Amino acid sequence: MNPRVEIYDTTLRDGAQGEGISFSGVGKILVAKRLDEFGVDYIEGGYAASNPKDMEFFHAIGKEKLKHARVAAFGSTRRAQIKAEDDVGCKALIEAGTPVCTIFGKSWRLHVHEVLRTTEDENRAMIADTVRFLKQNGKEVIYDAEHFFDGYKDSAEHALSTLRAAFEAGADRLVLCDTNGGTLPGELAAIVVVVQQAFPGAKVGIHTHNDSELGVANTLAAIAAGAMHVQGTINGFGERVGNANLVSIIPNLALKMGYACMQPDSLPQLKAVAQFVYEMANVRPNTKQAFVGDSAFAHKAGMHVDGVRKLASSFEHIVPESVGNQRRILISELSGASNIFLKAVEMGLDLDKNSPEVKQILHELEGLEKRGYAFEAAEASFKLLIQKVLKKHKPFFDLLGYRVIVEKRSKGEHSMAEATVKLSVNGEVESTVGEGDGPVDALNDALRKALTRFYPAIKDVTLVDYQVRILDPEEGTGAKTRVLIESSDGKQSWGTVGVSPNLIEASWEALVDSVEYKLFLEESAARS
Repeated sequence: MNPRVEIYDTTLRDGAQGEGISFSGVGKILVAKRLDEFGVDYIEGGYAASNPKDMEFFHAIGKEKLKHARVAAFGSTRRAQIKAEDDVGCKALIEAGTPVCTIFGKSWRLHVHEVLRTTEDENRAMIADTVRFLKQNGKEVIYDAEHFFDGYKDSAEHALSTLRAAFEAGADRLVLCDTNGGTLPGELAAIVVVVQQAFPGAKVGIHTHNDSELGVANTLAAIAAGAMHVQGTINGFGERVGNANLVSIIPNLALKMGYACMQPDSLPQLKAVAQFVYEMANVRPNTKQAFVGDSAFAHKAGMHVDGVRKLASSFEHIVPESVGNQRRILISELSGASNIFLKAVEMGLDLDKNSPEVKQILHELEGLEKRGYAFEAAEASFKLLIQKVLKKHKPFFDLLGYRVIVEKRSKGEHSMAEATVKLSVNGEVESTVGEGDGPVDALNDALRKALTRFYPAIKDVTLVDYQVRILDPEEGTGAKTRVLIESSDGKQSWGTVGVSPNLIEASWEALVDSVEYKLFLEESAARS
């Protein structure tokens, strides 16, 4: 077993610098507590001298009893020609009250001369004085060598001298930063080796950015070269295109490289943690994300599905459940009998892969897809299709008619929609009126009102996403429309699809499937 690697999370600081990323004050506390439960070693909470919200976080998190993680406040070295004890930023680090202070300093002569507008000697003094000041105040000090790899390639002697200034002043960690994200794994690893040789007693870390799509690769290369401290963010949030993604780094270290970096029971929490951070940042999850995305273990081609059914490792690089994910079988024009068979198994149906029923389902699927249907994001509609082909589907209601009116009374007013729906439920006729911002919203409102008396579970169903695609735009106003709807009852979500030249009709079809699928789930639960 390789030595343990420290995980330093900077989601709340470096991650929050990403475009479109913002955490509320309460959200930051919740994320920090979740990261602590997950088992990271360090949580960087913000820039001490940057804004009042970050300082509020430090004071609030100090009142929480974290189980494992140590909280770090981030800041810079003192300014030129100012004593550390008199520097506003240095004093803010002490005021933050965190046990750990992380400071960055300049490694690249370009930044020393053109950004700081000072001398190389003064830059080294700024680094050493700040580290010494923080150590004298009882802090664990992590030194982030900003632009280290660019600085090393410019002048190895100067870059190493800045590390020496931090190390001799008492820095607890020397973290090498690929701040611009432009270094390649081979050259980065070679430089890490040089640093290890130059500072045999130092604990070396790595901090990479993803500008060349190499953040994770560079981090793993640095660890293989001897680094033992990793900085990154959950989901790769961060400046420009993002930081190294801890959600990919952690399972690669643990499952493939043999490094201890988390508690053994932590890894199955990975997807849940990633999803939680997306939620707190109010960002839609990346379905294509490695390890934790909904598509990470999704199989579409019939050959792949057949292989996975026989031996999971034939098309899966790890066990999905080891990171809290699960396998998904997709249904499309590329599907084979294996896809159909496994979907039937998921539904608890006793079917043989080579049965006539499976072939019939596949034939029906191919015909529907020629008409424009797509079931990859509409598995609920596909499961209902299986029920219908097998003659196991029982309509929960019959449509007697619907009407939709859209009205706009004046230029300055928003248009309003009204829908009337007439249904027959168990021989009883129900007619209701619904309203909404648009025709689909109004139809959804009317349908739910009509059914809730008969099926109370419907009141929990909400429409969470609505997508429209024009399938044959060359047909102009006569083009077919495909509507995808995602619904949720607060516990699970499901997708349904409708296709028609008429947008309202396509939407109605998807809405009906959404409601019927919920009722199908309720019925199945009652039987079990």
